[in-house]
Amino acid sequence: MKAYILIHSRVGRGPAVTKEVSAIKGVTSVDEVTGPYDVIAQAEARSLDELGTLVVARIQQVEGVARTLTCSVVHL
Repeated sequence: MKAYILIHSRVGRGPAVTKEVSAIKGVTSVDEVTGPYDVIAQAEARSLDELGTLVVARIQQVEGVARTLTCSVVHL
């Protein structure tokens, strides 16, 4: 299962959030972006439960992360 995680960081924390999130196992790429979100991460997991754990237990716990939006990839 693959997903994009849109991350809104606290003011001035974008670069630090990018660095920390990129070191998390299961995260395959991370980029700082402009717009309503500050960072976009791509992640892979074996299941929806594993993906949820990755987001809630790891990414949302990074200091400076204000909120996230997870967009799961679907193949129709």
